[in-house]
Amino acid sequence: MTDKKFKTISGIELKEVYTEPSGMTELPGQFPYTRGIQKDMYRGKPWTMRQYAGFSTAEESNKRYHYLLGQGTMGLSVAFDLPTQIGYDSDHELSEGEVGKVGVAIDSLKDIEILFDGIQLKDITTSMTINATASILLAMYIALAKKQGADLKHISGTIQNDILKEYAARGTYIYPPTPSMRLITDIFEYCSKEVPKWNTISISGYHIREAGSTAVQELAFTLANGKTYLKAALEKGLDINIFAKRLSFFFNCHNNFFEEIAKFRAARRMWAHITKGLGATDPGAQKLRFHTQTGGSTLTAQQPMNNVVRVSMQALAAVLGGTQSLHTNGYDEALSLPTEAAAKIALRTQQIIAFESGVTDTVDPLAGSFFIEALTDELEAAAQLYIDKIDAMGGSVKAIEQDYIQQEIAAAAYQYQNDIESGDQVLVGVNKFTQQEDVAQNVFRVDDAIRRQQIDKLTRLKEERNNEEVQKALQNLTVAAQGKDNLMPYILTAVECYATLGEIADVMRNVFGEY
Repeated sequence: MTDKKFKTISGIELKEVYTEPSGMTELPGQFPYTRGIQKDMYRGKPWTMRQYAGFSTAEESNKRYHYLLGQGTMGLSVAFDLPTQIGYDSDHELSEGEVGKVGVAIDSLKDIEILFDGIQLKDITTSMTINATASILLAMYIALAKKQGADLKHISGTIQNDILKEYAARGTYIYPPTPSMRLITDIFEYCSKEVPKWNTISISGYHIREAGSTAVQELAFTLANGKTYLKAALEKGLDINIFAKRLSFFFNCHNNFFEEIAKFRAARRMWAHITKGLGATDPGAQKLRFHTQTGGSTLTAQQPMNNVVRVSMQALAAVLGGTQSLHTNGYDEALSLPTEAAAKIALRTQQIIAFESGVTDTVDPLAGSFFIEALTDELEAAAQLYIDKIDAMGGSVKAIEQDYIQQEIAAAAYQYQNDIESGDQVLVGVNKFTQQEDVAQNVFRVDDAIRRQQIDKLTRLKEERNNEEVQKALQNLTVAAQGKDNLMPYILTAVECYATLGEIADVMRNVFGEY
């Protein structure tokens, strides 16, 4: 705990932050962590300000990363284009029209080398929003760290690697659930030995919420998926006190200010009881650590500057809810990928909250509020009903296979849209307080010519690499996929001899099939 004294602008010293509020028996940093996972929270250090970026080519994204690091970003968060997410190289026919559009195009280790050119991986943390091809992208990152001479025991970051929410809410899956779960637990096992500081999964409620779920459903379905991953790792013989420390979560922060704060508090408490119930005794394995992104689906194309206010409120709710890292959306993201100006305002929003608002001077400012404590309890109870139902079905995989989770999300999304159209749910600038607007001009565009650039790079790569080594590595991966070996070492070997992402994904498509 820091010895620094904290004061208001008027000079009032903030004492007694560790005095328990009336009726509360729990302090911050104590089980079940409702009030936060550290006893001094942001008094010790602020959350990681991690801005999500990636577009076009690795060269262009690298420029944006250097810009963000220069503006004070503490960690990088990589967005990948759709072909990369579903295991196709840029020259595949299904990649046409999608290369570099929603993220950066990565076809091989060459692209990763360019993406992080001039950036030492030992000095930053990197979050990668990647799922079906997470094993391949992680292998590329590890391969680059090795080339830079970094100690793998000390590099840190996160891969999303949460395939269950892809089946339920997002759709960028490749393989059936069983081999997909094998890949995930292989990553758990490999990283626990080789890259112990890497967060091997970011169990995502974000996309569940973006698909239209309620806050209760986001909480319930995310934690139910988390239970499924815990059980899969336990069945593989892994120690929950080791691997659970490397699990993190990724939540959405939507518009209802107090509900979102209560959701984060309930999530910590529920996860602490879930992990303890499955045998976790180490406090580090019981703590729910999470990244937050402000709600993309709440951004409006109409009157886009209103989104600055929405993002600010959502970011503040995430901070008051105790997030470990935060991405704030650009105000123009309902129109395009964020411009540099929008990305800067998004980052400045976090910096103003952290360094000007005073909310970081107190560990858990809303603890003891009758409203917040009651709302936290109610969210927990409502989410637990869903989890109990999913448990009775046999867990998340069974619930997804029976279309239960998908149907619940769809029903909530339909109700929300009805409420907007009826006016029961007000969206400022959309169904109330509207005005005639000019078509936005200053939006970010990705040039379609970048696919040609990527194809040219792929052609050169295949001419220059040792193709005999590549074929041998891919054959070894095929044999391993047909057996029971951990696949990560085989994928890493293939990556290091510059096999492409599509070639590696195709090996597993041929063995596992497609879903």
